[in-house]
Amino acid sequence: MKITVKLWFLLMLSISALVTGCGFQLRGQADIPYTSLYVDGNPGSPLVGNLQRMIRAGGHKNRLAKSSDTAERTIQILSEASNKVILSLSGTGRVGEYQLQYRVKYRLLAPKGKEILAPTEIVLSRDMSYNDTLVLAKGSEEQLDYRDMQNDAAQQILRRIALLHQTR
Repeated sequence: MKITVKLWFLLMLSISALVTGCGFQLRGQADIPYTSLYVDGNPGSPLVGNLQRMIRAGGHKNRLAKSSDTAERTIQILSEASNKVILSLSGTGRVGEYQLQYRVKYRLLAPKGKEILAPTEIVLSRDMSYNDTLVLAKGSEEQLDYRDMQNDAAQQILRRIALLHQTR
């Protein structure tokens, strides 16, 4: 069956009209309702760095406070942990697949330490195949997966904080 250029163009135009007409849109940046936020956590943590970067990029109405005393709200990172679990072994006892896990526990505080959001945990995981002959490549892939999970956790924290404000 041969499709002409006109028919192909009409088909693509129809599909794009359907997708835009259904209300689909990308999630985009979380709309943080507070004028200033402070991120309390390990300064060397990539998660803390991601949160600070996202708050700065959030627009002109949000600013990153220098301390919790001057902030309208404080995001306190209570703990974060990375873990690697073996999912499968080959017949010879070699690892065939890992699951990478990343856990973050945080809470949201008002001035003077009043708790707005009780300690909440985010658990992320990624499955990763493993091959002994590609040790360096798999090490790089693992680091990239952890970095992606840290970025995803930061986005989830900010979205949850924005949603918490909307439901009140």
